[in-house]
Amino acid sequence: MLPWGFLFLVIDIMTETTKRKNDPEGLKKRIISGALKTFAEFGMQGARLEQIAEHAQTTKRMVVYHFSNKENLYIEVLEQVYQAIRQHETGLNLASMTPIDAMTKLVEESFDYHVSHPDFMRLVCTENLLRGRYINQSARIKALNKSALDLLDDILSRGQQQGIFIQEVQTIDVHRLISSICVHHVSNRYTFNALFSPDNSEAESIRRNRQLAVTATLRYVRKMPSE
Repeated sequence: MLPWGFLFLVIDIMTETTKRKNDPEGLKKRIISGALKTFAEFGMQGARLEQIAEHAQTTKRMVVYHFSNKENLYIEVLEQVYQAIRQHETGLNLASMTPIDAMTKLVEESFDYHVSHPDFMRLVCTENLLRGRYINQSARIKALNKSALDLLDDILSRGQQQGIFIQEVQTIDVHRLISSICVHHVSNRYTFNALFSPDNSEAESIRRNRQLAVTATLRYVRKMPSE
């Protein structure tokens, strides 16, 4: 006789298959989307598969069927969110712009992306609280994020060749500078605004910090007139 757990899993799979018209990829996308919301809200350790299943309009058994366990699903979500931001950057067609315009566009788009994807930022904060335990298990994320430095390196190289940008600047440092302002605006906005700018509207904070990111980056990479 088959164990009850196996029978329930078979029933779940048959029901889900009929309901979703045999669309496993669509179901996996819904699970990942639901997992992102749940991990962003409760963290890796606080999230439960039942919550993720509810967001995805499926069952816990189907989540386990597709991803085996919470840890695998969490890594998959990390990979998806990093892939999304890197694809957004590579789609900006920065190579066709002047170095100054390309750098400005990259900073503005990076800032806007962080503002419009707060769950991505919460997930990154969660992984830092876990000391990078899961991101270090993904070779895919490391490969995906190479494009972030490649884009910047191309802009910097073109600017250096034209005598616009200083030669000593390092690509990784520029990326860190851009990221620090974008991340700080999202991750610290509630505490920072409460302590230092309680009268500012959200729109005003976005405008000021977006311009700060552009100004700080350009001043860091550009040659001064006397140089």
